[in-house]
Amino acid sequence: MSFSDFMSGLKQKSGELKAEILKFKNKKFLNAATAGAALIAMADGTLDSEEKKKMLKFIESNDALSVFKTQEVIGAFKDFIDNFEFDQDIGESKAYGALNELRGNEVECRTVMRLILSIAAADGVFDDSEKAVAKKIAIELDLNPADFEL
Repeated sequence: MSFSDFMSGLKQKSGELKAEILKFKNKKFLNAATAGAALIAMADGTLDSEEKKKMLKFIESNDALSVFKTQEVIGAFKDFIDNFEFDQDIGESKAYGALNELRGNEVECRTVMRLILSIAAADGVFDDSEKAVAKKIAIELDLNPADFEL
């Protein structure tokens, strides 16, 4: 499967993703989704102000995340980013901890994983560092990375 096919598939499933997320509208799910977004945003080790603005704008306008209050989503994402900016290891630990809270609920885990992949591909580039983080996230969620072409 080519990258453009992968991108087309992600865009096509956006509406389905929103419907699935409505089922899981809770704090644990929101934290896992924003933790995953923070991990992807920090995949290259840094997040400059332009990247942060772009990521916040994407999160704010993401159809699937619109089931949550915008301020809730942005606040949760900023909290995870603040942890990374304070200390990379602490940021990763807190983010993976939030993802781990969903472990055992395969449907929620798969939904978060698809959301994270759509965030990773939002800029049209899904580079090797983002793929490595996405694979690590899948493993943390007790999912097979191959199911997501990782």
